[in-house]
Amino acid sequence: MSLSKINLLSDNPNPLVVNNFIGGNFVKSSKYLDSYDPSTGEVWAQIPDSDSDEVDEAVRHAKNAFPMWSNKTAAERAKFLIKMAESIEENIEILASAESRDQGKPVALARRMDIPRAALNFRAFAESICHHLNISNGIPEMGCMNYTVRKPVGVAALISPWNLPLYLLTFKIAPALASGNCVVCKPSEVTSVTAWMLCKLAKDVGLPDGVLNMVFGTGIKAGEALINHKDVNVISFTGSTNVGRHIGQVAAKSIKKVSLELGGKNAGIILDDADLSKVIPATINSCFLNQGEICLCTSRIFVQRPIFEEFVQRLVQETKNLKVGPPTEDVFMGPLVSQAHLEKVKSYIDIARKDGATILCGETVDELSLAAPHNQGYFIRPTIITGLPDSSACMQEEIFGPVVCVSPFDAEDEVIERANNVKYGLCSAVWGQSGERLLRVAHKLHVGTVWINCWLIRSLDMPFGGMKESGVGREGTSHSLDLYTEETTICYKFQ
Repeated sequence: MSLSKINLLSDNPNPLVVNNFIGGNFVKSSKYLDSYDPSTGEVWAQIPDSDSDEVDEAVRHAKNAFPMWSNKTAAERAKFLIKMAESIEENIEILASAESRDQGKPVALARRMDIPRAALNFRAFAESICHHLNISNGIPEMGCMNYTVRKPVGVAALISPWNLPLYLLTFKIAPALASGNCVVCKPSEVTSVTAWMLCKLAKDVGLPDGVLNMVFGTGIKAGEALINHKDVNVISFTGSTNVGRHIGQVAAKSIKKVSLELGGKNAGIILDDADLSKVIPATINSCFLNQGEICLCTSRIFVQRPIFEEFVQRLVQETKNLKVGPPTEDVFMGPLVSQAHLEKVKSYIDIARKDGATILCGETVDELSLAAPHNQGYFIRPTIITGLPDSSACMQEEIFGPVVCVSPFDAEDEVIERANNVKYGLCSAVWGQSGERLLRVAHKLHVGTVWINCWLIRSLDMPFGGMKESGVGREGTSHSLDLYTEETTICYKFQ
């Protein structure tokens, strides 16, 4: 299957027009939103500004398709998911180019991480659903046997963010479809293009009409209509904590099942016996990969005092060497996703200066000069800050950009308390040599994932999610089934 007819060239005078995908057909909208190329600030695509009527139509088609899709065997559904994975892999180059132009990430990163992971999502859930085991036990003295069966919930509303567009959207679509649900997706209006391209692939591989529906638009209009729809049975959302809180309140009113993967203020903890030759490059990735626009990025680093000065010196030196520029070139970082987000990130750097911080490199310190048209893009250099109290907004709130705050610590108990002293609890990374010490720290961190001497190594068979205001629920090849299915216990008295 090929997407080769789609013209992504920067010199194309006409914006790419994205349409909704409802009931197996691409449907034009009465109103469109401009979508900007973050590397130039120019309009490059037009996205449907969908409203409740289009959401109603998408949910109706999903509901009508549900009996057919849910009655297929797991193996039959898995075949479609495998075809989707193969089709994504066949189109990796154009998907990576589209993801880069839409979001700002380097093409090389999209080719290496985002698009392969989207294919893996379909393949992993296709394989796991065919090997799921139900629970059973016997009560011989009663002449009874118990066993469980799982049933798909119905229509799933899937709302995905702008930072890893296809990567995270498929992490919702794949388990929902594998479990027998039909879906209505609402991708971020900021980065909608690869979701639209995915619909073309779904149509090409013969996915039955109505099983996958895509409604584009804003959260205020399309998203609000979707989460409030009476025929939506389950909601999965990835995004900000404030929006997640609202969705949780809406879901509670109608007792809808809900999964919320929200913000983070993730800590990196560098113990004094850590090997800095390994820590520095990994920490640079954890702070600045994808322009720091990953919910799992490290935004606070606590370094044990004996190695603090050396760590900071080496981190700053290597960070200054990172190349920032047009995402089609050989760069480490492209632009931030939007003008509004660039202004938000810069506002936190202003807060840091007012709080008495030292800006060691990056914004306000190092010049970034780009030729036209990229001088109008949403670029910023990776920024390292020291000298902030833990009470600063920069140490407490999610910045979601290439900005990291570095602080010294003395004692193990101290750093655990400081790392946990935020409202979020998504992930942490701990670095050192002593296994006993590393595990002792890891077990006391109030987060959903702790990486020890690594970062962003993910097994889809392990549960993923956050604590506190970082979310509700867990996702993974088995844990996603808890969201997308209902479990029934059957007790059979055979004597």
